[in-house]
Amino acid sequence: MKNDQVVTGGPCWVELGTSDPAAAKVFYEELFGWRPETDPRPEAGGYTMLLLGGSPVAAVTPRYAAGQPTAWAVSFAVTDADATADAVTKAGGQVVVGPLDVFDAGRFAVVADPAGAVFALWQPRAFGGAAVFNKPGSLGWVELLTRDVPGACHFYPQVFGWSMAASEWYTQWGIDGADFGGMMRMDQHFPDSVPAHWRPYFAVTSVDATVQRATRLGAETLLAPMDLAGGRRIAVLSDPQGASFGVYLAGSEG
Repeated sequence: MKNDQVVTGGPCWVELGTSDPAAAKVFYEELFGWRPETDPRPEAGGYTMLLLGGSPVAAVTPRYAAGQPTAWAVSFAVTDADATADAVTKAGGQVVVGPLDVFDAGRFAVVADPAGAVFALWQPRAFGGAAVFNKPGSLGWVELLTRDVPGACHFYPQVFGWSMAASEWYTQWGIDGADFGGMMRMDQHFPDSVPAHWRPYFAVTSVDATVQRATRLGAETLLAPMDLAGGRRIAVLSDPQGASFGVYLAGSEG
């Protein structure tokens, strides 16, 4: 991610909805050094901020709806959640939840693109989103996995105005040319039961050591550490409850 702060239209927050929040807190604290801080208000529903050196970088929550999968969700910053939700539907997507106010923190909506990939819109007020990007233990890249690449290439620029840098194998998303994420086509290696989805990648100082540590903590390796062009080294993991996420070598953003 070439931006090191929240930019309108870009990823601003990630949160894990999980079947076992208590176990997830232990796993990610051991893996990334995140310190959990649970909102004590009953109306917050167990929402837990995950802090890196005192700065918010992510969150973990219970699954709030029947049928909700254990998965990471990516939020994108917008100036008007209602207007952007309308833009989503006009572009062929759908609104799943909201828009709704979250105390004085901001206004959000959960939406899906035409292929069913779910993501969130965040209109910040008191809470702007993650305070750290690209540093070890923080978000540095987001990736859309979809079976409909042409549809996504139409939908997301229409809704957010994203720029695209496409090759035969991969598309990178950006804002005014500053790339923050990408898109990969889901091929025959993905079971039909796996829907289109967004995946966060977190920066680490050593991909291999992180994978080894995650495995000891009960994670599964979905993609073993591998090198990409430009010195980028990545891996993809599934936490003990089944939520997938990526890790990459810090300092190789974009």
